[in-house]
Amino acid sequence: MIPVPEALCGIDEAGRGPLAGPVVAAAVVLPRGFPLDLLADSKKLSETRRLSTRRVIVDLAVWAVGWASHQEIDRINVLQATFLAMERALVALPFQPREIVVDGSMVPPFSNVPDAAVRAEPKADGRIPEVMAASILAKTARDWWMCHYAMLEPAYGYETHKGYPTADHRSRISELGPSLIQRRTFRS
Repeated sequence: MIPVPEALCGIDEAGRGPLAGPVVAAAVVLPRGFPLDLLADSKKLSETRRLSTRRVIVDLAVWAVGWASHQEIDRINVLQATFLAMERALVALPFQPREIVVDGSMVPPFSNVPDAAVRAEPKADGRIPEVMAASILAKTARDWWMCHYAMLEPAYGYETHKGYPTADHRSRISELGPSLIQRRTFRS
């Protein structure tokens, strides 16, 4: 990858807490002049606003998404799978950013960006525009995947709860047993 001197890359994830499905991370570099007033923590936006803001990010920013499957989560644990998804997103960018801000309190052990300054910032998804944008892309990508997967196993209702540990999801697991994308190391 070619380093780009002034590029700040924000990274965030979606899907650490669910009982099923992948964890998804996004890496985003915003251009100068990006309409920052569109951005907020993805959890604070309505689904309609997330999707409309996603379109603007996809059209104007440099971005990439990385995934870690439910099998990888079970094999290496959810934290390490999150770091893996983040690194996959980062290396999918067309250049190496000089500075990387990750939402959270832990700096991931990125091995493919030796020249970058990486820092973790708690609650960056509500303060740093690049991380807010990454939060939106990660959340919308994972939600899209879970809604489409729901067509394969409709009895689990993934289009409504997205695999999160809601009462409805827990009830369906009790009634039906684990789905094909259930995280076996997570308690229902």
